[in-house]
Amino acid sequence: MLVLLVLVLLVSLLLAGGGGSPPHVAAAHPGAFFERIQALSGNGPGSFAAAESAAENRAIDRTLAYTPWVRIAGSQHRELALTFDDGPGPYTPLILSILQRENVPATFFEVGVLEQYFHASTSAIVARGYAIGDHTYLHAPMSRLSPADQQVQLLEQVRAVQQYGAPFPRLFRPPYGLWDSSTLALLRRYRMLMVLWTVDTNDYRLPGVAAIVRSAVAGARPGAIILMHDAGGNRSETVAALPRIIARLRAKGYKFVTVPKLLLDNPAPHNQQISAVLGSGG
Repeated sequence: MLVLLVLVLLVSLLLAGGGGSPPHVAAAHPGAFFERIQALSGNGPGSFAAAESAAENRAIDRTLAYTPWVRIAGSQHRELALTFDDGPGPYTPLILSILQRENVPATFFEVGVLEQYFHASTSAIVARGYAIGDHTYLHAPMSRLSPADQQVQLLEQVRAVQQYGAPFPRLFRPPYGLWDSSTLALLRRYRMLMVLWTVDTNDYRLPGVAAIVRSAVAGARPGAIILMHDAGGNRSETVAALPRIIARLRAKGYKFVTVPKLLLDNPAPHNQQISAVLGSGG
């Protein structure tokens, strides 16, 4: 895409030199031209990445206008999202290495207390443009806490990830799938969307690599949100399963995107049936 843009701009500039203009007009300020290209391809204001981020945030706002949670996005495109809970941890760099090698973006729901030990992975996630969501500071069962304690869990996680370059999380996933009306009130206050899941691979149970792959592939559908874990225990099976999941789903014609991008491309249905995932997973 960037190469195409450069070619289009070069052609435009060359054409601007027609009609009697000297042929060297297009090269009058080559430094400024390439600085602009560099700015567009970076992450700063006015870049394509910044425009995409703004569009994704608007998509989250549009979703929040009619539902406080999502379990699945729409089916407009054959896209789905891989999500990882409980990190960052010792297996997160391995997960990130696979994602980078396969050119697959993902969404990470991080536990704040772990930043003090594994924050390098958070910085790497931010640098690669992946999404980071709030998974509380201590992996806390929110519905068992007072509203004040829930707020602490939510905001302490925010402070922890922001130290390493993450923006204020627009997404929240409740540990264990536990939440209540106080949780929803807090999410409304901070304009955060609760992201549940379409498919739980149950990788945290260590069911075996083949079982994890089978669960992810069997449950996949356009708009699906697939739950896995990059920390919280031995995640060697998840690491081994991930390349196979990517290959199998690609063979079925799926494209991988982050949750915000999924909602941008595939607005979520208004009627989200979530009873099956309450108090499970996460």
